[in-house]
Amino acid sequence: MLKKTTVLATLIFAILFGCGNTFASAYSNTVHNWNYKPEKDNKPVTTEPHYLEMLEKTNGFFIGNTSKKELYLTFDNGYENGYTETVLDVLKEKEVPAAFFVTGHYLNDAEDLIKRMVDEGHIVGNHSWHHPSLPEVGDGRLTNELNKVKERFTEITGVKEMNYLRPPRGQFSERSLVLSEKLGYTNVFWSMAYKDWEVDKQKGGDYAYNQIMKRIHPGAIMLIHSVSSDNAEALPRVIDDARELGYEFKSLDDLMFEKQMSDWQLP
Repeated sequence: MLKKTTVLATLIFAILFGCGNTFASAYSNTVHNWNYKPEKDNKPVTTEPHYLEMLEKTNGFFIGNTSKKELYLTFDNGYENGYTETVLDVLKEKEVPAAFFVTGHYLNDAEDLIKRMVDEGHIVGNHSWHHPSLPEVGDGRLTNELNKVKERFTEITGVKEMNYLRPPRGQFSERSLVLSEKLGYTNVFWSMAYKDWEVDKQKGGDYAYNQIMKRIHPGAIMLIHSVSSDNAEALPRVIDDARELGYEFKSLDDLMFEKQMSDWQLP
């Protein structure tokens, strides 16, 4: 039934947007690599003006309300390296919500962890099936990359909703943003990250702690990779000390609700 639904959705998409080039040619497909402008003293960051414009037009975001000391933990899960269970244990103990962006490889390799994420109230987002650069694939493949993740996630958990997308490699274009939004996704970038994904170059929990704590800021959407042993070790201390500094950990759903309420307010 799920496969039939996916095929039907793809057919409807093709009818609405043409057989391939019609939609693609309507929007710029210039490839952009996500970046932000670092700030000192834990101040909120910003990004390129044209990135802000594209995100505003497609309802994507990279940072929360910078007037509030709120943090949003997000993890990119391309594959399992043995540390996600520890991360989940910490989040459960500390009562912290998070979002995990997963690939097809992760869905097939770590079903029990996916179920646990859902059971414990975390968000599972789309990171594509094969982790390609979305601007560099055609409309049909982009659609299939996202549909396959959602379909497999539903097979594992029974949950039909998947609302958030983390573009693989941080690469995007106007076309990929518009197309993924039309498929029902909110593109979520980040305002805090560090080089934590090289599993053969880990430097210890203290290093991870210092890298994270010097980068947190009001409204920060934190990108952390769960393949990192450093991050798993540092996470309890990060949570405790961030709270000591007055920060509160929130869910992406909380941020979306706040943004929707703001949009609905009458001028």
